Amino acid sequence: MNIFEVKPDPDDPRLSVMVSGIDHEGRRIETPVVTERPLTLFLNAREIVTMMTIGDHPELLAVGYLLNQNMLRPDDEITAIEHASEIDTIVVRTRRQTDYEEKLKRKVQTSGCAQGTVFGDLMEQLDTIALPTDTRIHTSWLYALTKAINTEPSLYLKAGAIHGCVLCQQDRPLIYMEDVGRHNAVDKIAGYMMLNRIPAGDKIFYTTGRLTSEMVIKTVKMGIPILVSRSGFTAWGVELAVKSNLTLIGRARGKRFVALSGTERIVFDADTASVVEEDHRSARKGGRSLQD
Repeated sequence: MNIFEVKPDPDDPRLSVMVSGIDHEGRRIETPVVTERPLTLFLNAREIVTMMTIGDHPELLAVGYLLNQNMLRPDDEITAIEHASEIDTIVVRTRRQTDYEEKLKRKVQTSGCAQGTVFGDLMEQLDTIALPTDTRIHTSWLYALTKAINTEPSLYLKAGAIHGCVLCQQDRPLIYMEDVGRHNAVDKIAGYMMLNRIPAGDKIFYTTGRLTSEMVIKTVKMGIPILVSRSGFTAWGVELAVKSNLTLIGRARGKRFVALSGTERIVFDADTASVVEEDHRSARKGGRSLQD
């Protein structure tokens, strides 16, 4: 049964290319390498940013970026999304007139790889967002999610050098997005949620990347109360999670995990003795062996 509504297509020829080289023993090899291309985003008549992306789901990336940067409001009416692939440009048009010169001046580089940015007023909004307190994550769900996500065919397992993010509900992964920067993968999911009017309060967000301030801010802004990663934490990410009452679970591999915020949402219902540790093929520490 296909449990994902949207998932990666590692066989999409646009997303990777074969490159020749040599391995550690000097043997000639060919290996898949992830593509990376620019996408210049306009909001109405104003150029906002040029992002580096693998190129899939450009409309979701554009809408999610604008939403997470507070340039789109959740109730904005989008009148058109125009993608011109031949010139690597996408335009989002809204009925509301927009003007963001001052906001653009306050742009701050974040800890995200590639072109991740947040704008100066986003952190101020955390005080105004109340995450639901009755949402729960069962440890049995957590183990089922990590197994399903880490064994699903993906561009990461094919070529590496990419991040994945997944929107989940209980023990089911729903929307799985990948990109060269984890912020792009997050924004694609945010765009999907807005365009498809998906509620956030009962969802779980999973990422393969570090639990940084950027990841916490974007998850809170989307209204998702639980954030899970197989990677570790930054101190500021933990501080913001505590301040926002976000459940923050990191180092989730096999039967192990560490929770540093919002632990009251965790229900311990799994027998850890029955949980199988990750094998070398599903452990997301690198792409497949060149000899696979």
